[in-house]
This record gives sequence, C-alpha cells and structure tokens, in this order.
Amino acid sequence: ELRHRASPWQRNLGYPLAMLGLLALTGISVLIVCFHVLELLLDDAAMPRGMQDASLGQVSFSIFGSFGAALQVVLIFYLMVSSVVGFYSSPLFTRLLPERQDTPLTKIIGNCVSLLVLSSALPVFSRTLGITRFDLLGDFGRYNWLGNFYIVFLYNMGFAGLTTLCLVKKVSWAVQAELIRAFGEDR
Repeated sequence: ELRHRASPWQRNLGYPLAMLGLLALTGISVLIVCFHVLELLLDDAAMPRGMQDASLGQVSFSIFGSFGAALQVVLIFYLMVSSVVGFYSSPLFTRLLPERQDTPLTKIIGNCVSLLVLSSALPVFSRTLGITRFDLLGDFGRYNWLGNFYIVFLYNMGFAGLTTLCLVKKVSWAVQAELIRAFGEDR
C-alpha cells in the first residue's frame, strides 16, 4: 500500500537508487572481506590482534587515506543496520518487534538487551572481518580466539560465502520474477 501511494519520483528514482546503494555496499563489504582472506593467507600480520603502539592521528587506518576511512565508517554503519534488520527478520525474534502504543515492558527490556548485545559485538565483528583495523581504543584484539587463524579464516569465509549466496539469491529471484511477469508466464 505504501508503494502504491509513493510518488512517481520515489518509485522510479528513489527505490532503484536505494537498491543500487545497498547492492554496492554489500558488494564492497564482500570484496573487502575477500581481500582480507587473501591477506590472512599471505601475511600473519593481518590477524585481528590489538594495536601495538599506534598513536591516534599518527597512523592511517586505511590504505586509501581519508576516503578509505570514510568508507570504513559507512560500511560499519551499514553492517550495524543490516545486522539489526537481519536480527528482527529472523523467525525466532519476529515476536520481539515492538508494537506502536502496545509494547509490554518485558518486550522493551528484551529489545534493549538485544540491541546492547548487537552493538557490543559490532567492533569485534568489523575487526574480525578486516573492515577496519581501528580498535575504538577498547583493545578488542586481546581476545584469545582472535589469534586463532582457523576461526578467523572460517568466520571470514562464512561471511563472504553466505553474503554472496544471499545477494545472488535475492537479485536472481527478483530478476527471474520480473522476467516471468514481463513475458506473461505468470498467468
């Protein structure tokens, strides 16, 4: 119903641009993770350990300078939003979604706990995937499992594989449905 009430500009320009932006951010994050996997295979320094004497402002955290740092920030926000959307889209947690003017206190507490856990895991998540090397000065790299090559490697491969599979599935099914509809095979 909201799509039908949207203006032609929004339907013909806004939605496609938003979709292209989401596809671009997903593709960039998968490319960065794939590059990080290659880095893991070739160099032990790519492991997500803590920062050793890197003074803030003296060391660039991106090889692309300011543009790379801005891209890292955008990707971290994208991962944050996509993890929240994915969390609330999973069948186990759809009942946790708040309802307008009718949310019990236990649901509010459950939402607060869930968002706290997701936001606390985000720095370790982005660091393990190789999206950023910045520690947020919390020294998240001192966790013992972050030094285990196999865990970090499988985590990166799982993210890249599952994200690519999801992306291909969504895009190919949408294209396939549009082609079927365009050729009139849906009748």
